[in-house]
Amino acid sequence: MDRDEAIEIGLVLYPGVQAASVYGLTDLFAVANQMAAARSPDAAHLRVSHWQRSGDAVTRAFDSEPGPGDGPVVIIVPPTLGDPIDREAAQPYAAWLRARHAAGATLGSVCAGAFVLAESGLLSGRPATTHWAYQEALATRFPDIALDADKLVIDDGDIITAGGYMAWTDLGLKIVDRILGSAVMMDTARFMLVDPPGREQRFYNPFAPRLTHGDAAILKVQHWLQQVGGRNVTAGAMAEKAGLEERTFLRRFHKATGLKPTEYCQHLRVSKARELLESSTQPIDQVAWDVGYDDPGSFRKVFIKVTGLAPSDYRRRFGAEQNRSAFHEEMPAMG
Repeated sequence: MDRDEAIEIGLVLYPGVQAASVYGLTDLFAVANQMAAARSPDAAHLRVSHWQRSGDAVTRAFDSEPGPGDGPVVIIVPPTLGDPIDREAAQPYAAWLRARHAAGATLGSVCAGAFVLAESGLLSGRPATTHWAYQEALATRFPDIALDADKLVIDDGDIITAGGYMAWTDLGLKIVDRILGSAVMMDTARFMLVDPPGREQRFYNPFAPRLTHGDAAILKVQHWLQQVGGRNVTAGAMAEKAGLEERTFLRRFHKATGLKPTEYCQHLRVSKARELLESSTQPIDQVAWDVGYDDPGSFRKVFIKVTGLAPSDYRRRFGAEQNRSAFHEEMPAMG
């Protein structure tokens, strides 16, 4: 195949970028090329480039196929292991991303890479995701983004965003699927032993209640709910514990925690259920009873609502005993 038939994907090397994701994506696209060539010698292939700031410009720092070209048709902003980039440092990359997008490039981000992409202004009014640990910071800095941190990948056509640190595999496979087709994507996923796209970030997101909101009366209730596990409590009892009229309590509780009291208690109980499903082999009906649900059907509905998985599916995916058995089955005999 001629060099000019390559489809270029650019990776942005901004300050603090996670090197493992940059090289991981580079390798993933190389594997995809191998899988595509194995299916057809005439298949399209991917050219991978790395871009970093040089003076006032953003230029290539690496190219898997050095030579002329029109620039990347897909650009990915990888994650960082540190704090999200500050606004001033992001500006040169944001301006470059705007220009490439105007020229027709599809843009993507992973985890805190969304902060770089958001500085371009191109996420304004658009659906996007990021790592659940960064969702509040991203929403505060860019309140006009339609943020949904439950999603691991949001494909909005010309902009694709992915959530957690390792979601670069999901984003990379999504792009392979789009450019080289689903068969090559599945071949690549199997070769790399990673799940194909389709997971949700809320499978992995633990419940982390807001406790630094500064409302002492609500914090008192939160500490009490933690002690009782959110079981057998009413809004009236919580309001009494807070020393507030019930309507005032409901308004202040939602403002402080971002959740209604019933939702908050559901999260507490499901969080405990997740621990039991991960660490024990006791029947799911017993788990439901232990966290305060008399009706296993109701427990299942709430669990699915919060985590996106049925309790049995959650145990199969995350249960320690299940994973330990699978590990021993896959280990070769020694000696």
